[in-house]
Amino acid sequence: MTAAVRAPGTMEPDPELLTDVLPTATLGPTGRPLGELRAELYRIPDVANVFHVAGLWVQSVGVLALANWWGNPAGWVFAFLLMGRAFARFAILAHEAAHRLLFSNRAANDWVGSWLVAYPAFVPLEAYRRGHMAHHKEEFGPNEPDVMLYSGYPITADSWHRKLRRDASGNSGWKNLRALLLALRSGGARPVALRILAWQVVLFVGLWVGTGHWWVYPVFWLLPWMTVWRVLNRLRAVAEHGGMRASTDRRVTTHQVRQSPTARFWMVPFNTGWHLAHHVDIGVPFSHLPRLQQELEAAGYVRPGLEWPSYRALWRHARSG
Repeated sequence: MTAAVRAPGTMEPDPELLTDVLPTATLGPTGRPLGELRAELYRIPDVANVFHVAGLWVQSVGVLALANWWGNPAGWVFAFLLMGRAFARFAILAHEAAHRLLFSNRAANDWVGSWLVAYPAFVPLEAYRRGHMAHHKEEFGPNEPDVMLYSGYPITADSWHRKLRRDASGNSGWKNLRALLLALRSGGARPVALRILAWQVVLFVGLWVGTGHWWVYPVFWLLPWMTVWRVLNRLRAVAEHGGMRASTDRRVTTHQVRQSPTARFWMVPFNTGWHLAHHVDIGVPFSHLPRLQQELEAAGYVRPGLEWPSYRALWRHARSG
């Protein structure tokens, strides 16, 4: 397994790895696909995404139904952890809808993305789309909404552990929930905040009726969102852009990490781990990111030494400051 080569004291790749190999017959000057390859990779898999959205709900509600049916405390512990993972899946499908890549019909994309994916997971899709497009327009630029998640790495081990403790304890989650509640005071933000809160009422009542326990929603929906998901979200964010910097070369703004089944199960579902490919061309649906990644590797744009061998290796480096 090839170790990632980084400039001393930074998370950035060694400049010698940033070879100028573009354009090619199939990739443009920035790595975006051309011609027939572009047409192929831009095709949105509508039918498959119907099953992805349905599967998301079957897995999420199914986990709680199975734990309730089993009645063993160990089942509820597993359900708590798996619900944190469920919010990673909600978030990535909401991300796909924000890019209008979930369905080729824009109205269906926005309705399903909002009502069946984003709102149940506390995501105001409209506001998220605006901020996320600013992120893609210029990573680490003046309008970057998530710069606090990415900047300053590598950090000390003490600082790393403090951040994760805040996430695991619900401190970070409470800040997000409080922002949603305060949005009720804003005339512009209130309609979306009310839709999200209405969904939470529906979930509270539905889970109570379905399981016979009023505490299933607060303990196994709200609390995992405030704790387990916050930890997963920070770990993923650091693995995407931690310690990088603004550049027109996406290899300097975005990490490339070797994918493993464990990471894809818990933290980077729906191919979101191929994040460098996503930033090279944000018009490629998640289903086709592995293919774009193959093209980038074949062209020599992604070379051995640029890719982190695992998420653990990246996180070790991130806390080595």
